[in-house]
Amino acid sequence: MYKSKILRIIFIILGFIFLGIGVVGIILPIIPTTPFLLLTSFCFVKGSKRFNDWFLSSKIYRKYLENFSKNKVMTIYGELILLSFVSLMIIMSMFLVNNLIVSIILMILIILKYTYFIFKIKTVDRQTYLKLRNKNNIFNKKSKKESVIQK
Repeated sequence: MYKSKILRIIFIILGFIFLGIGVVGIILPIIPTTPFLLLTSFCFVKGSKRFNDWFLSSKIYRKYLENFSKNKVMTIYGELILLSFVSLMIIMSMFLVNNLIVSIILMILIILKYTYFIFKIKTVDRQTYLKLRNKNNIFNKKSKKESVIQK
């Protein structure tokens, strides 16, 4: 979290903008959900502990990001949407910058991104993904009850 109040406010505002786009992506399948929710999480981490805690406890986070962040698993559909969206953004940046060195760095970034997803993120079928998500939700409910008992 940044010390500068202006930067924190900017990150909070960006977090809500990305959250809004991500929620629209849930409804409209042409807009990817996961990249915008990842950006939401990033912005809230940088902007506000309170908003970050709220987002981590939300149904949207648990449904779309929790398996990715805790278990490093995604469905093939989720991976394809995320990778294609991010690759498209990087390629668009390459054309907008029109600088050879920056283009080479961005191509290396694309290669590293795919390497990470191939070797670090496990691809599972939808049923396994849903089982892991339900398992995480049960775990979260138990930990909340245990924390209430401890107080």
